[in-house]
Amino acid sequence: MNPTRRSFLKTTLAASATTAAFAVGSRANAAEKSPAAMPAVPARDYYELRSYRLKPGASSALLEGYLENALIPALNARGLAHVGVFTEVDVDKKAVTATPKADSPVWVLISHPTLASFASVAADLNTDATVQTTGAAYLKTPKVTPAFDRLDTWLLRAFAGQPTLAVPSFAKSPSRIYEMRDYQSHSEERALSKMAMFNDGEIPLMRDLGMSPVFFGQAIAGRDLPHLRYITGAADLATHLGNWKKFGPDPRWVKMKDMPQYADNTSLNTARFIVPKSYSQL
Repeated sequence: MNPTRRSFLKTTLAASATTAAFAVGSRANAAEKSPAAMPAVPARDYYELRSYRLKPGASSALLEGYLENALIPALNARGLAHVGVFTEVDVDKKAVTATPKADSPVWVLISHPTLASFASVAADLNTDATVQTTGAAYLKTPKVTPAFDRLDTWLLRAFAGQPTLAVPSFAKSPSRIYEMRDYQSHSEERALSKMAMFNDGEIPLMRDLGMSPVFFGQAIAGRDLPHLRYITGAADLATHLGNWKKFGPDPRWVKMKDMPQYADNTSLNTARFIVPKSYSQL
């Protein structure tokens, strides 16, 4: 056989053997890392939080007619349940009373199982023929009588410590009240530190104290980033305020708040008391 031909065959066979061995090894590694061989990781919800800002003194009737009769039924038909609709109230903690807040925005919370769900709803829902019919008054309102001034939207990803929305046992109580807080940070790294603080200690503590957390979300798009947001609540205001009074002096919180890894992880903490509309599903 020609020496050059013999050398070529040896080289080709050696390369083929190496390739085959690499392929087998790659398949073995892939098998080791396949979903069947790895512990299941819980899927995390994505939350769409809307704030409809109204013009001062304007009625919310047109907007709320759309939310109740068009938006929520369309979301439910797409498998998106437990849609929350809220307005803000001013709370007097000493008197334990709540009064409607003047010119409150209308807040809407929508839980999505995937990013694709969020994108589809945000882009296509108002092209639905049923929505266009039931929401016609809202969608086709004249420029001189808009249903709202502007709309802010945040997209949030659920924390690992609470990967899905939790519907509280008091979700049908007429006196229920919620508190929505957002924690802004001066850097993305410190925002991650605050999220770790929740995952590693605050979320279990809130549950232990009966604070009924509804969701925890890391804002990944929207205004005032970086920030985290969550909602807790109770069947009535007195119970909710009482639960928070237990939180501050709890030894677990006292120890946690001074841990060096959590230092300076919040630059602004905003709390809003919110109450559900009659048609809210939370």
